[in-house]
Formats: sequence, C-alpha cells, structure tokens
Amino acid sequence: MAIWVDELNRLFALQTNGSSYVFGLNEKGRLQHLYWGAPIDPSEALPLLGTRGHSSFDAEIEREAEEYSFWGGVGYVEPSLKVTWPDGVRDFCPQYTGYLVDRQSGKETLTLTFRDEVYPLEVRLSYAAITEHDVLERTVSFVNLGDAPVLLETIQSAAWTMPVLRDYRFTHVTGKWAGEFQLRRTFLSEGKKVLESRRGFTDGHANPWFAVEDGTATEERGDVWFGALAWSGNWKIVAEQTAFGHVRVTGGIHDFDSTWQLGPGESFEAPAFIGGYSTAGFGGMSRQLHRYQHDDVLPSREPRKVLYNSWEATYFDVNAQDQMALAERAAKLGVELFVVDDGWFGARNHDRAGLGDWVVNREKFPNGLGELIERVHELGMEFGIWVEPEAVNPDSDLYRSHPDWVYHFPTRGRTELRNQLLLNISKPEVKSYILEFMTDLLSQHQIKFIKWDMNRTVTEPGMKDHPLNRQKEIWIRHVQSLYEIWAELRRRFPHVEFETCAGGGSRIDLGIFRYADQAWPSDNTDAFDRLSIQEGFSYVYAPKMMTCWVTESPTGMNRRVLSLPYRFHSAMMGTLGIGANLNHWSDAELEEAAGFVRQYKAIRPLVQFGDQYRLDSLGHLGVTAVQYVDESRGESVLLAFLHSQRLGDRLPRLRLQGLIPDKSYAIEGLPGTRSGRSLMQIGLELPLRGDFDSLLYRIREA
Repeated sequence: MAIWVDELNRLFALQTNGSSYVFGLNEKGRLQHLYWGAPIDPSEALPLLGTRGHSSFDAEIEREAEEYSFWGGVGYVEPSLKVTWPDGVRDFCPQYTGYLVDRQSGKETLTLTFRDEVYPLEVRLSYAAITEHDVLERTVSFVNLGDAPVLLETIQSAAWTMPVLRDYRFTHVTGKWAGEFQLRRTFLSEGKKVLESRRGFTDGHANPWFAVEDGTATEERGDVWFGALAWSGNWKIVAEQTAFGHVRVTGGIHDFDSTWQLGPGESFEAPAFIGGYSTAGFGGMSRQLHRYQHDDVLPSREPRKVLYNSWEATYFDVNAQDQMALAERAAKLGVELFVVDDGWFGARNHDRAGLGDWVVNREKFPNGLGELIERVHELGMEFGIWVEPEAVNPDSDLYRSHPDWVYHFPTRGRTELRNQLLLNISKPEVKSYILEFMTDLLSQHQIKFIKWDMNRTVTEPGMKDHPLNRQKEIWIRHVQSLYEIWAELRRRFPHVEFETCAGGGSRIDLGIFRYADQAWPSDNTDAFDRLSIQEGFSYVYAPKMMTCWVTESPTGMNRRVLSLPYRFHSAMMGTLGIGANLNHWSDAELEEAAGFVRQYKAIRPLVQFGDQYRLDSLGHLGVTAVQYVDESRGESVLLAFLHSQRLGDRLPRLRLQGLIPDKSYAIEGLPGTRSGRSLMQIGLELPLRGDFDSLLYRIREA
C-alpha cells in the first residue's frame, strides 16, 4: 500500500515504486520530517524521531526539520502558515487531532488534522502518493469552525525537507519575454533563494518548479529531488539553508500584498505542490513528471493536432477571403487545425481598440464566421480561434459601458499596458459576461480549439464593490475565477481544446494544465532560440504540452536565416504548428513542407507520448540532441542540431539512450543494423556540418 501508518509511534510514510517519504510526531507533538529518498522500511526511521540537542541561544525547533511550519513561538524559518485571530493574536499553536486514510478516490491519500489549542481553526495536511510515477501531491486546507473570521496571511502548500547532502545545487528556470525557460543552476549557502511571481499570473520570468541535488547529478544519473507548484497566480518558492545545515523548499501562494479572510464555516484549500525523487538524474526526473502529467493532470490523452495560425501572415488585417486563401494553402500541407488569431471581432483593426467587444466584425466577415468555418471543414481541417477575455481596451464599447469592471484604485490613474486594462473577473457580472460570450461563440460555431491569451499584468490592484478590508484577496480571487470559468467552459463544451498563452509563456503551470491541453511557451519563434526555450520547458512539462511554430526566415525576432528543414525539425520537438505567411512560400517550399508534416505525423506518437531523453554529451560542442522512445523501446526518433562548427572538425559520436541492449535496430536512411548496446555505448556519427545544420533519424527494431 502507498500509505503506511504506525499509530503507536505516530509515524507516517508514503511509499511509491521508487521512493519512501517518512515523517512523524515527536514527543512534543511537533510534526517532524524524517526521510525522503530510496525505498526503505519506514519503521527503520523511528530512531530519527525526537528533539535535538541545542544551546540556550538556539531553539530546539531550529535543530529539527519541521514538516509544516506553523508560525509562532520560537520558529524563525520560512513559515508555512501565518494567521491573525479576531482578537489580534498572530500565531498558530497546533495540536494534533488525528489522521484519515482515503483509498476510495482512485489514489491513496493521507490527511493529518491539527487544531489551534485555543482558537477554532482546523488545518488539514493532505498527501497523495502516485506510486507508478514516484510523485507525491501535497496540499493543505483550512476550516473555520468558529463564529468569527480568521485572517490567513501566509498560505504555503508544503515545505519539502532535503536530506543531508555534500552540497546543495539548486536548479530552476528564469527568463523574460521572448526568452523564457532558461536553465539556471546555483549552489545554496546559508540564507534564502527566492523564486516568485508578483505579476498576477505564473510569469515568464520564473516558473514554479525546482530541483535539488548534491552537485554531481547529470542527465543520466544521480539522485534528484524536485517539486512543481500547481498555481497560476502570484506564487513563491523559497529554498532556505539554515545555520544547522537543513535545507527546506517551501512553496505556495505568494504572501506579498495577499491575505484571505476565512469566514465562519468557510474553508480554503491551497494549491497542490507536487514533489518527487529520481535516481536517474534530471532526465529521469523529467520523464517522471511527463508521465504524471499524461496520466493525472491533462484533461485529455488525445494527440495534439498539426495547426496553422494566421497571425504572422495577416496580423490585424483579417478578412474572410484572405483567411480562406490561407486555409487552402495550409490544407495542402496536411494541416489539421486552422486557427484565426487576433483581429476578427469588434473594431479590432489594431491593438488600441476593440478588445472586449466579442462580436464578429461584419466588414471583415460579411457572412459571419460560418462561411470561413465551412470552407475550413470542406478542406478537411478543424477550426480554432483566438480570444483574450480577461483584458479590455479603453477604446471599446465594453469599457465605455462598464468602466468600473477593471481593477483600479479610485484616486489613481489607470495604467495602460499594451493599451489594455484588466477586468476584475471575480465580479459576478464580469464572470457572467465572459461565460456568456464564450458560450455564444462556441455554441453558434463549430469551433474545435480556443487559444486563450492574457497579455496584461496586474496593476492598481483595487476591486470596486469588494470590502475594503479584503482588497488583498484580488490575487487569489482572479485565479479562482479563471479556473471556474475554464472548468465551466470545459463542462459545457467537452469537445473544445484549449491552449494557454500569456504574453508568450507566462501562464504555464500544473494548475492551468488541469484545464488546458497545450501551452504557448514563447512569442519567440526563431528555431534556434527555441531550442533553449524548449529544453528548459522539457525539464518540467511534457513535449505534447508545448506548441512550436515554423515561421519565416529571416525571422522577425532577430533576422536570423535558417533553412526550412532546421525550422521544421525544431518545431517537431513538441506539438507542431506553422505560423508563416504561406502566401510567400513557393510551390517547392510548400511541397517540401508537406513532406515534413507527413514525417511529423508519423513520429507524433513518439514525440507526444514517448519517453524523452536529452542527449547532452555533445552540448559543449554546440550540439542539441533529443531522443524520443516508445514504451516498448522498439521504436525511437532522434532530432539533432548543430549550432556552428570550427575548421570542419568532425563531431564525436553521439550515444543514444533508452534502447534494449540486445536488440538490433535499423536507422532510416543508413545501411545495416546496429545493436542497442552499440548505439548506447559506441554511439552514432552525426553528419552535421557548418552552421545551423539539423537531422532527423527514425530508429526501429530490426
């Protein structure tokens, strides 16, 4: 069983196929973390339970590893929970009241319950073990059992205690617009390393994921501990090393400018914080997360379609005839989903007007959208469309009718970003407006796909008509309302697929992926720049969840010239999309592109559902190589890219992974067969030459 309990000694454990996680209540009633790592008999961790020696200048609690830190008393580490009671007291004194094991919900869940020793607040710490993926899901909920409101000031989902290691190397991703998901590694010392978003959404400057190891782990080997937070608003992850050598990673909703008033009889649940342990390095960590996402997170297991998006072909100059002409060319490539981007509605001829007026522009579409949709279907494709429901242009009928629907402070100006203001979607009338126009759009048209954009950070975070003493709830309420809207739309339209987009990759996390089928990781579509963006993305999220476009050369971002094969190979590393102006492509280019689309469809099951291996042995020589292997390990595909080459030097051989040593494999386009052992130990010569060269090899069991 995944849940193990020793009631006599008040010891608890979660057991997965490849890990054990053990904690317990010591003699003073504190919940103490004991062990996280390779499988053990949990009872053998019992000697670890107990208070530690200390000097009169150090609190004993600082020498222990608290499983969840209730702020108060002599605790000075990053708190997991901080509350203010109605009488002004500002701490929580926990008393353990019991546990419950639930084996009826499809996965085993352990819940420990605590109450304050004086005040009527119950805290429930919940743990679920996903045994087959070696992943734990942790969350915490709060129940007000009294008759007065309680103020929650810090709401963290979990604190992960790292084992004692030689060193603590911390891996995360950072970035900016057009450069998201850049990998960073740093060694921790005493103090705190903080990752966060204060912008109102997940944010492209950081992503709520971390990994910790001893500084020696590689892609292929080494123990790695990791975690990812399922929250699409302001969040905070704090890696803290104490003077006593403890390292804990605490994460949850950001406490910056944020509180939550819990009324009598009300409850509040923090977002899930997923954690795991891998013995197979960073590659093993990623494959665990990818499988978990396929099986336990994503709303659909369907393969993602090859799409065409007309944005870069037309920008705001959208009209029925031009879109139908593009659709005809897209169909010739083998595209399965045709998506119309911004500019189809209201007075939306540029980004300064019309946002919020979700009615079809009859000048651009005299016969409505139906004419275009019918033609797209005749061409054998599904139809998709772009929306940005959370924002509004001041120059719009919606804003002129409802200027107080946006976040604002009454005595301050309303900052415009991208000529936009942000709607307070927690207001019932705003939420109803969005649901109503989206329901009309999806019920009146045969639309298969929604690209939901959000290009506006939160400024002037005031909520008109919300109680003055609860204004700091804005950051949580926006995300809750967003989830409720998406959940309701998916309930009403289960056949519609959703893509999350926010100024590029600023709303990508395990929370939004409960509702979104795929994500737009960056507005940067340069095929070379995308390699590092896609690499960082793949550390956390499965390739199927990442939309990748083939666009023009030279690229609009940096005027880099790249070949059509290179651009397609780069975009084949996730869900393939095409965003170029097909009117500029010659017949020869269209024919060549159609061949790449056919090739992608053939390898799609491997890329979207197979095990991914990042082959980093030649990374120092400018080679990016990624391999995808099916479950039986009988079929694989290799994509490799060379940045540049000096003096025509030959590259060392690239060693593959994930194959069966004693099986023979044939490589499409190369003579003979090779054993899996040979391909993994001796490797494969890559015929990459010059600058920005690429290849794709299909590998099958002979």
